[in-house]
Amino acid sequence: MQKADLLQNVVRHIDITSFDARPVIAAFGDMAFQARNLATATGIYNRMLADTDCTVILTLAGSLFSAGLKDTVAEMISSGMVDAVVSTGANIVDQDFFEALGFRHYKGSPRADDNQLRELGIDRIYDTFIDEDELRVCDMTIAEIADTLAPGPYSSRAFITAMGAWLDARGVKADRSVVHEAYKAGVPIFCPAFSDCSAGFGLIHHQWHNERHVTIDSVADFRELTQIKLAVGETGILMIGGGVPKNFTQDVVVATDILGEERPMHKYAVQLTVADERDGALSGSTLREACSWGKVDMVYEQMVYGEATVTLPLMASAAYHEGHWRARRALRLNESLRDKASI
Repeated sequence: MQKADLLQNVVRHIDITSFDARPVIAAFGDMAFQARNLATATGIYNRMLADTDCTVILTLAGSLFSAGLKDTVAEMISSGMVDAVVSTGANIVDQDFFEALGFRHYKGSPRADDNQLRELGIDRIYDTFIDEDELRVCDMTIAEIADTLAPGPYSSRAFITAMGAWLDARGVKADRSVVHEAYKAGVPIFCPAFSDCSAGFGLIHHQWHNERHVTIDSVADFRELTQIKLAVGETGILMIGGGVPKNFTQDVVVATDILGEERPMHKYAVQLTVADERDGALSGSTLREACSWGKVDMVYEQMVYGEATVTLPLMASAAYHEGHWRARRALRLNESLRDKASI
């Protein structure tokens, strides 16, 4: 079997505007277990969007865009259903930016021969495949972007803004790009663990070959997201998966208190996750637990235990067609933040 034999069937991204999930969500509301939880969570998300004083922060963890959710998030950004994004680096760089360069993810199988895949230069993400040679191009494009910037520390948000500008100048070779849509809409994207993805390979190449070089300032990320919380006050968080993006976003409430500028807990909170709290890990920690830390209010909060490729399109489609986003004003928060983090 040759490489081309395995890289044939492209993963397609679901279009939440092409179907109206409201009847399904309404029916779920009269059911039980996770169906009812998803209906409740969708109601809370609609409340966030209807609350014109609320800033909506979307957090992303897990291999979401490789699985077909890229266009869902791109539409949420372009329609004004999201004001800021906090994500793992893989979603933003290895998956979204990668496809914006013209590359694709392919349908595969978790039962594939991984030794054979390695010999062919194919990386596996559960049941999807990605071409390692193309991923190296993505790595080196990040290095190329870093080479164009003035040496010094940058927040991940500032660097991702530069990625969006690079795509805007050269063109997006995919139907949609989260990085590009966010750039156009002024929506900041934060990746607190930015080096834990293709960006890390590109940046280490950049630093290795440049005595004066770009660095990523993770504290600047924390400061900038805290600046947003200080400026807007009321916030709601829609969390897909858990991990660093979940905790990073919740922590900004505590940061405002540390700075002596206390702001209210996140007013609304929804988490779509497959993790639960039995093992004590962060991804499964409940939103009620977060209340004890002073991070999340308990009036409008809902955990949904379900896999995101199923739950997010239903929720996002229902909220899109409900249309509360039409009355929201574009905050363009990216423009209120400095493009370069200072030491």
